[in-house]
Amino acid sequence: MDKIKTGLAAFGMSGQIFHAPFISTNPAFCLTAITERSKELSKERYPSARIVRSFDELIAMDELELIVVNTPDSTHYDYARRALEAGKNVIVEKPFTATVRQGEELIALARSKGLALSVYQNRRWDSDFLTVKEILDKGVLGRLVEFESTFPRYRNFIKPGTWKETGEMGGGLTYNLGAHVIDQAVQLFGVPEAIFADIDIIRTGGLVDDYFVIHLLRPSKAPHVKVTLKSSYLMCEPEPRFVLHGTEGSFVKYGLDRQEADLNEGLMPGTANWGVEDESIWGLLHTEKDGNIVRHKYPSLAGNYAGFYDNIHRHLRLSEPLQTDAAGVLPVIRLIEAAWESSKEGKVVKFGK
Repeated sequence: MDKIKTGLAAFGMSGQIFHAPFISTNPAFCLTAITERSKELSKERYPSARIVRSFDELIAMDELELIVVNTPDSTHYDYARRALEAGKNVIVEKPFTATVRQGEELIALARSKGLALSVYQNRRWDSDFLTVKEILDKGVLGRLVEFESTFPRYRNFIKPGTWKETGEMGGGLTYNLGAHVIDQAVQLFGVPEAIFADIDIIRTGGLVDDYFVIHLLRPSKAPHVKVTLKSSYLMCEPEPRFVLHGTEGSFVKYGLDRQEADLNEGLMPGTANWGVEDESIWGLLHTEKDGNIVRHKYPSLAGNYAGFYDNIHRHLRLSEPLQTDAAGVLPVIRLIEAAWESSKEGKVVKFGK
């Protein structure tokens, strides 16, 4: 089959870490063009990719089949729309859009043109999340009653001059990491009936939200499960990444998936033991059933961000379902909007399905 010729809309951290390595190492893809407005940082590692100087130049390339919109949050809607109008399949970095209305418009446009529109929810392929899914699928905790997902960060300063800190082009923790933890929870438990949230700015001099606690109430697939999602930029001593309690036991997991750290160190996908966690940070499984007490580390499954692009390939070439189809991710944006409403009004917000 012909390779999927792909263009990157930017070569900042997202392009360098989360996209170019996986596109370039997947034999089904060809990293054909990279947008760099003035620099040529990509030339050393990806010499065969053409460097273009603008998004307009990128989407005007007839040979490109797929565009990755990995630019600042506030540009996602406009750039995705322009790429779709140019006849390109599109991957949009999270958060998908700033508003539900923008998301609905893009989804309708993609459908009218028969094009794929995907959102880069790569943390569905995190090691810890895949392990949590396995534990739930096996039912080893009995009936789950409580689920906590915390994404810890520690940055007790304001990094000057970055759009994620100024809020001028998007940013803020709820749209950033919130888009991941909400998406994971919806994947596990479905869309909630209502939401209650506390979103705030807790760092001195902060301009964007850097703290949230979100409760998803009565999720559709498991209305009895109490779901709490949390993140903060002031967590010097991390809390567990996941805490699960059930009628027959608990699972507690510390640490973060290693793939981002390895990519930052210059490692490429496909290297030996890619995504494999060290045993020292495996989660603790503690169950008590029929008088039998089990308490031991539970082996983590390997993380695999390459699975995202594998699915893109199978969708475009083999017509398999798109796991990260924008229509399926749109509830995440609905929930973020509802979380902001809940926090501002100090009330439970019912979630319209």
